[in-house]
Amino acid sequence: MVETTVPPTAAERRSAGPGPVVRHCGPLPLLAVGVLCAVGAFAVQEWWQAAGALVVQALCLPLVVGDVRAALRRLLPLGIAALSVGWSTVLAGDSPEPLWTALTAALRLLVLVLPGALLLGWLDAAEAGDHLAQRLRVPGRVVVAVVVALGRLDALADSWDQIAAARRVRGLGPGRGPVGRVRWAASTSFGLLVDAVRGAGRVSLAMDARGFAGERAGRRSWALPAPWRRADTVLLLVGTAVAAVPLLLRLGGAFLTVTT
Repeated sequence: MVETTVPPTAAERRSAGPGPVVRHCGPLPLLAVGVLCAVGAFAVQEWWQAAGALVVQALCLPLVVGDVRAALRRLLPLGIAALSVGWSTVLAGDSPEPLWTALTAALRLLVLVLPGALLLGWLDAAEAGDHLAQRLRVPGRVVVAVVVALGRLDALADSWDQIAAARRVRGLGPGRGPVGRVRWAASTSFGLLVDAVRGAGRVSLAMDARGFAGERAGRRSWALPAPWRRADTVLLLVGTAVAAVPLLLRLGGAFLTVTT
């Protein structure tokens, strides 16, 4: 007997499961809010402006974070990057107040990356392609390239594990010393780069074979709809307000300076 039921889409699976309010939103507001918050971070000039923006972002975390452990793993590289930026600013900066300058630089990086790092965790590559093509009218070749690139990013961890396992089988393990581990990580990274280049070549040939390089590439149909929901509007409005916080704090500080 042939199964005639249509499997649920990524949006339906995400909305049906438990999680924060953002699970009901589509990919376009997720991308838009991440970009807006990144642009708004450039208005930060003082540490207290960045701190105020981070407080507002922290208040919005229950709307975005579903799994606390997964969010912490996602934010761990961001924390390391912020500490390294602050430390390098202290060592190499020529500011008369290096500690405050380093704190401002580290907090500005957090304001810049934090919203996008959390929101993009809810992004589905195939769903993003449907919305880019149907709502923004992005050409089909570009859409498929973006979808494949996002899919390859998700597969990098699996590729790393496969390459590392293959090297261990051949007796090329990391060793016990720190120098050996660094060399092993560098050589494994080179193998991952080679695998990514080979995968890009295969994807390019597959896209050309399916007609994405021809004249008819711009006139294609799409299997799934790309609706704009009320939750998308709410997320876009809230994200715009959060992104404007650094600018509002900067303007408020300038006004107080002028009046006093």
